[in-house]
Amino acid sequence: MSELTFEQMLDESFKTIHAGEVVEGTVIDVKPEELILNIGYKSDGILTRNEYTNEPNVDLTKVAKPGDTMEVKVLKVNDGEGQVLLTYKRLAADRGNKKIEEAYNNKEVLTAKVAQVLDGGLSVVVEEVRIFIPASLVSDVYEKDLSKYAGQEVQFVISEYNPKRRRYIGDRKQLIMAEKAELQRKLFESINVGDVVEGVVKNVTDFGAFIDLGGADGLLHISEMSWGRVENPKKVFKVGEQLKVLIKEISGTKIALSLKFEDADPWKDAAEKYAVGNVVTGKVARMTDFGAFIELEPGVDALLHVSQISKEHIEKPSDVLKAGDEITAKVVDFNNDDKKISLSVKAMFAPEPKEEAVAEADSDVVSVDIDAVIANEQEEAAEE
Repeated sequence: MSELTFEQMLDESFKTIHAGEVVEGTVIDVKPEELILNIGYKSDGILTRNEYTNEPNVDLTKVAKPGDTMEVKVLKVNDGEGQVLLTYKRLAADRGNKKIEEAYNNKEVLTAKVAQVLDGGLSVVVEEVRIFIPASLVSDVYEKDLSKYAGQEVQFVISEYNPKRRRYIGDRKQLIMAEKAELQRKLFESINVGDVVEGVVKNVTDFGAFIDLGGADGLLHISEMSWGRVENPKKVFKVGEQLKVLIKEISGTKIALSLKFEDADPWKDAAEKYAVGNVVTGKVARMTDFGAFIELEPGVDALLHVSQISKEHIEKPSDVLKAGDEITAKVVDFNNDDKKISLSVKAMFAPEPKEEAVAEADSDVVSVDIDAVIANEQEEAAEE
C-alpha cells in the first residue's frame, strides 16, 4: 500500500462541497465590494456585493467584520481560478420564499421596511424577497402622496402568493380596517349618552366639526358648539385640537356631540338675573323687521320689540340701531320654560303706569319664539 503524499493528506483533510450546498463560513477578510470566507474547504469562498444583497451600493465593511460567521450557499466550486463562489442573497431569498408562503397560508402579519415608494404603491423586502403593496391596499382611505411611508416599517398580510411568476402582493388595508372595527366595538361598549369623553378634531365644516373619539367619529353640530351663537365653526376649531365633549345621542354607529354642558347653562340662574323689572345691558346681535335681538350673555338673547325701542315711533330697528350697539333696557317679560325674555327701552323713561296704562303697555309686548328664529337661521346657513 503506497503512502499518501502530504498534498493528498491535506486535500483529504478538507470537506467535499457541491454547488447548491449550504455551508457555514467565517469571515476572514472584508472589502467594500466582497467578503472572503473560510468555509472549511481547500479554497476560501468569495462573496461579492451583488451576491450579498439586492440593495445597490452597499459597503460590505459596514455589514460584516472578520470573525463573523454566516450561512451561505455555494454557487460554483471552481470559478475557473480555483475560487469558490458563494451567495447569501439567494439563500435568504429561498428562506424568504418559505416564510412568505407560510405567512400566506397562515394569514400571518408580516413587518418590513418600505424599500421603495413607487407610482402605484410601495415595495417592501422580506429576506431578499420583494413584495408589492398596491396604493389601493396601503390604507383604508385614498392617499395621493405615499412618500411619507419611505423608510418606515409597515405591517401587512400576503393577499397573493405566486412564486412561479414571482408575484407577491401585500395588503395593509385589511389590517387597518380590522383594527378600526375592533376600536369601534370597544368604544361603543364603553360610552353612554351623557358621558363626557375626550376627542380630537378631525375635520371642520360650515355646519359642524367631526371629532375622532378613538374608534368612531362624532358630529359636533354648529348648534351644539356653544350656549352662545357660533357664526363660523372654522374660526372656532382647528384640526388636531383636543376637546372634551358631551355625548348627546347615540343612534346605531352615529354619535351626536355637544359642548353645551349643563353646569355652564346660562339659563340656570337667569330667573334671578333677568327678573321682570331688572335693568340689564347687552349688545345688539341681529335685527329683524319686528325688533332687535339683544345678547345679554352668550346663550341668552332677549327681544327688544320695535315698539319698545324708543318713546318715538320707529318704522324699523335698523333706522336707529346697528349690530354691536350696547343697549340698556328694562326686563318687561321673562319666561324660563320657553327661554324668552322681552325688553323695553321705553319703560326706562315712562312714568309709573296706571292700571289702565299697564294693560295697554302689556299689549305692546310681543312674544316671539327666539329659539325657533335661531334654529331657522342655522338651518338656512347649513343649507347654503
